[in-house]
Amino acid sequence: MKVEIDSFSGHKIYPSKGRLFVRGDSKIFRFAKPKHESMFKQRKNPRVIAWTQVYRRQHKKGVADQVQKKKSRKTVKSQRGYAGLSLADLAAKKAETPAARLEARQAAINKAKQEKKTTAAKEGKPKATRPAGQSSGPKVSKQQMKNAPGKGGR
Repeated sequence: MKVEIDSFSGHKIYPSKGRLFVRGDSKIFRFAKPKHESMFKQRKNPRVIAWTQVYRRQHKKGVADQVQKKKSRKTVKSQRGYAGLSLADLAAKKAETPAARLEARQAAINKAKQEKKTTAAKEGKPKATRPAGQSSGPKVSKQQMKNAPGKGGR
């Protein structure tokens, strides 16, 4: 038993039921009911008519019963270290108080200054210092330097 499909609505047509319409270009169309044939001949679009299978498929009607939606995975948040610091180091740094942080910074600055002094003393070059009253010249901003006479322009 061969079951045909309606050319307009997409419904099943059982043997000895429905009508056959052959267009001038010899294309065959099968219709289950006169209503379907009438709509086809009026050149109605089956995608716009709500009771056709094409419309139902396009608008996902009646599919939810058969097919379950895919479950989306929730992202799992995990913490990890970065820039050469482990997670434990980061936690310790976060827990550190601002006062302790400032103290550590000052200690590092003082240590760097001491190292600089010791290297300067080892090399034996005394640091050149200007007498208190003299200056090298007038203070000039970067913008004034850019617009100095004899530089660029027309």
